[in-house]
Amino acid sequence: MAKDCSFDVVSEFDKQELVNAVDQVKRDLTSRFDLKNSNSDINLDADKSITITTNDDMKLRNIYDILQSKLIKRGISTKILDPQAIENALGGNVRQVFNLRKGLTQELAKKIVSDIKDSKLKVQASIQGEQVRVSGKSRDDLQAVIQMLRSNEEKYDAPLQFTNYR
Repeated sequence: MAKDCSFDVVSEFDKQELVNAVDQVKRDLTSRFDLKNSNSDINLDADKSITITTNDDMKLRNIYDILQSKLIKRGISTKILDPQAIENALGGNVRQVFNLRKGLTQELAKKIVSDIKDSKLKVQASIQGEQVRVSGKSRDDLQAVIQMLRSNEEKYDAPLQFTNYR
């Protein structure tokens, strides 16, 4: 097997599934008894952030829990949500913005590359923009790298996907 095999480590989410999850939360806001007349609202702002506005902190936490459950059911990791500080909105309401994480930061990419190098497998890892390309001669080594990254995923602050496996 003279040809190198490779794959990319990325951190992305399915935009359509995110839209569907937010729409389901909006439907729940109109049908749930505890949230029905609370002037609660959730908005997706151009795949950059999700904004929740409601009457009080308890309802905000309930809506956030609903959002998390809808994301998990649709196969989206809740690690993409970066909660900002709760702020006061008009009319005595509270608002919280959740920025959406997409792509690997430079620090996270460096941590992934160093973890791959520390594994002593015969693969090369290089940072290419917002992804890490891992290449090697043996597919078994590449599979071992994927297993190692999946087992250590809790120490990374972003969901990892593995694409372009060749």
